Amino acid sequence: MPQTVLLIGTRKGLFVLESDGDRRDWKARGPLCEGWPIYHAVHDPASGAIYAAAASEWHGAGVWRSTDLGETWELSSEGLAYPENGQKVSKISGLTAAHGRLLAGVEAPGIFESRDSGATWSLLSTLEGQPGSERWNDPANQPPGHLGVPAILPHPDESEHFWAIVQGVGIFETTDNAASWTPRNRGLRTDWPLENPEVGYCVHKLVMSPSDQQRLYQQNHVGMHKSVDGGQSWTEISDGLPSEFGFAAAAHPHDRDTFYVIPLDPGHGRVMPDGQAAVWRTSDAGDTWQKLVSGLPQHDAHLGVLREGLAIDTLDVPGLYFGTSTGQVFASADEGENWSEIASYLPAISSVEVAVIA
Repeated sequence: MPQTVLLIGTRKGLFVLESDGDRRDWKARGPLCEGWPIYHAVHDPASGAIYAAAASEWHGAGVWRSTDLGETWELSSEGLAYPENGQKVSKISGLTAAHGRLLAGVEAPGIFESRDSGATWSLLSTLEGQPGSERWNDPANQPPGHLGVPAILPHPDESEHFWAIVQGVGIFETTDNAASWTPRNRGLRTDWPLENPEVGYCVHKLVMSPSDQQRLYQQNHVGMHKSVDGGQSWTEISDGLPSEFGFAAAAHPHDRDTFYVIPLDPGHGRVMPDGQAAVWRTSDAGDTWQKLVSGLPQHDAHLGVLREGLAIDTLDVPGLYFGTSTGQVFASADEGENWSEIASYLPAISSVEVAVIA
């Protein structure tokens, strides 16, 4: 029976939650990675390794690596630096393991790669010359936390093909391993004026349907959107949701029309509306939405979920998992119909990733 493993990145280390195929009973290990703030952790199915993106005000940024499901760890930051007199790598925002290499999106905006399992790194791209790039590295134009590349979405079959999000700027696509880029924001909208219609969009999360490579979904600062042409154009699908704002999103592994999102109050609180915890699901590509609440707290549940805080596994009946900014982890073994709290009192959660290990 396969083992289901959750990787929970928090402000004070990584936690590993493990279950069997039934996904009912969970055991937790942690904090790991010596209590460093972990912004994103991923499992590489090809090698079996776990990688965790870390950043500390005292020690800088680095990537932790474990080849034994978190029993032992190594930390490396070799090569994770811009050329002298360049920008500083203050944070590794997101990790992607695909096609025999690791990609790291960082702040200030850039992408680093490792081809030796995270031991050493080299700069792949700063997206220099793209629309908006002349301004996104100007400290006067950066919001708190700075701009960065929070996520990289790889094409499953083409190693040189991937998409990158630049915070507050939008999605960029490369098909030649970052030698060239194309903005992919057509059809998105903003609540603020744009100097260039190609960029200036605040994309929070981008996912691809595993059953249809042309079907992409995104949670934006102002709306949910879908694409049926690989991101070349976008259509808004926010109608029926309680809020157009949110961070986290997940695509069903077997049905291209089923997609999950966690709407949040767009104000400064950025918590679930009305104090009711809920995950919302569409089964018709955004034409209609269903509120999933069974087992979730419905009173005074002022919970926030960040962009990497929702995950879905690949089992025949997929399980969903989300972690909150107040340290709870909720799980569903039946596609979101019923939920249970499987971990409590963790530090603030930055990311939740799931791996099914044979």
